[in-house]
Amino acid sequence: MKSEVEVVAVGARTPLGYTAENSAAAVRAGLSRYAEYPFTDARGEPVVVASDGLLDPKVEGRDRLWPLLQSVLEEVEAKLGPEVLQRSRLRLWLALPEPRPGFSEEDAAWLASTLEARLRGRAAQLRVDVAGRGHAGGIQAVEQAVRECSEGRDSVCLVVGADSYHHAKTFLWLEKCRRFALPGIRGGFTPGEGAGCLVLMSPGLRRRLGLPRLAVVQGVHTAQERLLRDSSSGSFGVGMTQAVEGAVEGLSLPREGVDELYTDINGERYRSEEWGFVALRTPSVWKSTRYRAPSDCWGDVGAASGVLGGVLAVQAFTRGYARGPRALVLAGSDGGLRGAMLLRTPREA
Repeated sequence: MKSEVEVVAVGARTPLGYTAENSAAAVRAGLSRYAEYPFTDARGEPVVVASDGLLDPKVEGRDRLWPLLQSVLEEVEAKLGPEVLQRSRLRLWLALPEPRPGFSEEDAAWLASTLEARLRGRAAQLRVDVAGRGHAGGIQAVEQAVRECSEGRDSVCLVVGADSYHHAKTFLWLEKCRRFALPGIRGGFTPGEGAGCLVLMSPGLRRRLGLPRLAVVQGVHTAQERLLRDSSSGSFGVGMTQAVEGAVEGLSLPREGVDELYTDINGERYRSEEWGFVALRTPSVWKSTRYRAPSDCWGDVGAASGVLGGVLAVQAFTRGYARGPRALVLAGSDGGLRGAMLLRTPREA
C-alpha cells in the first residue's frame, strides 16, 4: 500500500442493534438474537435464525435488504454531516450476496441503482458500484477503495455490505444443501442478516474536512481459493493464506503480530478446517490464534461479514477494549473469494 487510508465513520444495522455502537456493545457482551422464525422445516418445526426486530417476516429478498442499507447510510450521513457530502466526490462500493435462490443479478443491479438514485444530488460527484459478492465482498470493496485513495483521488469512500438469508427460496436451498443448522444436519449455520458501512478517505482529505481518525487501514488483500466446499479434499487454506500474507506485508513479524482476529466462521466444518490450515501456514502472524466469530451472536450475515468485522474492530479501538493495536478481519465467499483486512489503532499511527 503506497499511502495510508483512514476510517472516519462506521455504521451498522444488525439483529443485535440499529447502530454500530449498539451492535458492537451487544457482541462484546455475548448477547445472541437467535429465535424461532415463522418458517417451518421439512419436519414442520419452526426454524431458528437471527433476524432484525423491526422487519416484517413477510418482507423478502431485495425489499428486505433495502431498509438495512438505508439505515446504515442514514447513520453515517448523520456522523459525517450534510456539508461533507455536498462538498465531496462520493464513491460507494457495495458488497452484496452471490447469486442464489432468493437473490438474483437483477436484484443486485436494482439495489445499486436505487442507492444511486437516493444519493444523487447529495454529493458534488457520485458513483455507485457493486464491488464484491459474498462474505469477502466487503473486503474486496475496501481493497478497491484503498487503491483509489492511494492513487491520489480525494474521494469520500463508502464501503457498504448487506445481506439477508430470510427468503423462503433461500431457506429451502440451504436445507436442501444441508447447510441450515437444523436437527440432523451436522455443521450447518444459523442464517442472519445485517448491513455495515465503513467510511474511508485519505489523511489529507480527512484533515481538511475536520473528521476524526478512528482507525488506519494498514493492509488489505484478496485471493481466490480453488478448493471449494464441494471438493473431495476440502480446503487446505491456500487462498486465505495468500490473503493474510498480502494484508500483513510490511509488518515486522512476529513483533508486530496480529492482536485480534475477527472472522466469519459460522459453524460449518469446511470453514473451520480452512482456518486451521491458515493458522499452521502463518504462525508468525498471530500473537494468539483465538478468534472472535460474531455469527454466534447475530448469525451468518453473508456479504455484510467483512464490513461488520471492520466495524467491530473500529469500535474496540474507539472504546479502548481492543487487545492490542492491530486487528485482522477475515472472510471467505462461497465462490472462493478470500479476503483479509488489517486495521491499526490511530493511537499507534
